[in-house]
Amino acid sequence: MSVSATVHEHDLSELSSQQLLRLERSIAEQFMGGLPWGSIVWAFTNLAVWLSLWPLTLSGALPLWAAAPIATLNVILSYLPSHEAQHRIIAREGERLFWLNEVVGHLSPVPLGLPYQAARLTHYEHHKHANDLELDPDINTRSDSAWHMVVKDIGMQLRTVPKTNIAYANALERLGTEDARRAGATLLAYALVTNALLFGFAWAGYALEVAAIVWLPRIVGGLYIRFFLSWAPHHPALAVGRYRDTRGFRSRLGNILTMGMQYHVIHHLYPRMPLMRHPAAFRALRPILVARGCRLDGI
Repeated sequence: MSVSATVHEHDLSELSSQQLLRLERSIAEQFMGGLPWGSIVWAFTNLAVWLSLWPLTLSGALPLWAAAPIATLNVILSYLPSHEAQHRIIAREGERLFWLNEVVGHLSPVPLGLPYQAARLTHYEHHKHANDLELDPDINTRSDSAWHMVVKDIGMQLRTVPKTNIAYANALERLGTEDARRAGATLLAYALVTNALLFGFAWAGYALEVAAIVWLPRIVGGLYIRFFLSWAPHHPALAVGRYRDTRGFRSRLGNILTMGMQYHVIHHLYPRMPLMRHPAAFRALRPILVARGCRLDGI
């Protein structure tokens, strides 16, 4: 019988903090390892669909009213496979498939316009300093309510330089390493290329087409990502600490449409656990999470 199958039989209140941690880790270990093929296929399929929109839309074969929602879905789906790569879940440096980890990391977020190295380094900072007003690069999503977050985010994205880009650039500058400097330069290059792309296609007479494939999807899709990957699992983003900076929550949209974030508390506890195993791991670990005082809102 597995450890996870017997955890409900324990009176956890009788265990010391160290005993509880050992039990927690022994259960989590059952969900670690292996190659997340689902995320790998997801990354390349999503990118291929987004790239196909360019010839189809520019040639007039695909109408703008169809291209825009498809591109928005591509943007929404573009981040999480790279997120797996950021945590070296596909393969660690020095392992045989590390090249695949890096290819997924770099290519998957292309529709979003987010460079991999900048995303990886700033995301590590988020894990180290979750909900810290000064050091968490994702703290800008902190808002009083869901609607407040939506309105605030749209306003930030319509600025000449989005506030999220500034927060990431500041985090990289604070790190001050050579990797961080290169990532900062790449972040700037991505922003310049995006603006050149928008202006270039507009100048050539394809303003509506590039708006449908790039501009509007990145605003709407980016909002969706920040809402469910940042605001929802951390709201109200006031507490810090291993068991308090993230919450489990129940959404009417379900786990798939919230991109697995109902169980994001598992990711902050075990960042190298594949995303698709989080629900099962959460069910196995739930009694321990309750004993640790985790916020589990309706889940």
